Amino acid sequence: MKHFSKVAGVFVLMNLSSLVYSQNTHSIFEKELQTKLILAKAGDIIDIEEGFFEISRSLSLDQGKNITIKGKGMDKTILSFANQNEGAEGIRITGGWNITIEDLTIQNAEGDAIKTQNVDGIIFNRVKAEWTGKPKKTNGAYGLYPVSCKNVLIDSCIAIGASDAGIYVGQSQNIIVRNSEARHNVAGIEIENSLYADVYNNTAHHNTGGILVFDLPDLVQKKGGFVRVFNNKVTENNYPNFAPKGNIVGKVPNGTGIIILATSDVEVFENEIINNKTAGTTIISYYMTEEPIKDSLYYPYPTNIFIHDNVYERRPVRATMKGRMGKMFRFKLKFGKDVPHIYL
Repeated sequence: MKHFSKVAGVFVLMNLSSLVYSQNTHSIFEKELQTKLILAKAGDIIDIEEGFFEISRSLSLDQGKNITIKGKGMDKTILSFANQNEGAEGIRITGGWNITIEDLTIQNAEGDAIKTQNVDGIIFNRVKAEWTGKPKKTNGAYGLYPVSCKNVLIDSCIAIGASDAGIYVGQSQNIIVRNSEARHNVAGIEIENSLYADVYNNTAHHNTGGILVFDLPDLVQKKGGFVRVFNNKVTENNYPNFAPKGNIVGKVPNGTGIIILATSDVEVFENEIINNKTAGTTIISYYMTEEPIKDSLYYPYPTNIFIHDNVYERRPVRATMKGRMGKMFRFKLKFGKDVPHIYL
């Protein structure tokens, strides 16, 4: 196929056959991959070859059992959803048990990068979820997003550019998040309304807030707790908040290391919490959000919180002056550049 294009007054003969071939190749790849997901049987390994592949719609797996989705490496197998025109996620996995996703990158999804729901036994291993370019509010909300799951393992993963949380585990039980990196997200790592979580050996840096442990109202699983956050490096989380208007994380002040909000039985220990300009560790009730509480079963206060044996450092700079917390620093607390590492 040939096409004439006028460039600087000169008609140039262009060969479009390679472009058409490329588009057809990506379309065939997408259809074949989705077919493999639909037809997957217990014990199947769905291998994805090395390369950069453009995907136009959400990929989905429903009620899978003992299924592995495996690329050739985090930076070798890249599924790009930059031109996605259908679906709310990059990959969506619903129901089933013992699902593993490993050795690949999901890039520029329209919504969440990988969402798993109601899965018992979900493993993310060496997976990257990213939005390229400067972080912005039109990026997807969540990078790695298991919700209402049991037995969750997120290991050696990377999350970049999420407009809510890079690594988020919500309303789930028995969780490990380890050896992972979250950067340039609004919230780096978030554990929300979840029970029995260990978050350790991670690096959360250059987010708005590094690590968040929240309980929020109006959710099916009402109360989280029994969360341990340890041996993490939580540094330089001073990035401007770019969450869309109305998101609860839009209230997180930039310069926040760790926030514990309205949850219980949380232990934070042996972390390096360095150069987060507004707060190293904050323990707050839901009332700090200034949002109304309509859920009669919701308890808005944090309880039984144990903070010990952490390393805190910060440069002598002013905390943020934005948001509710910024107003407190500016008009009431007046810390100036000498902001405490821990406060509640």
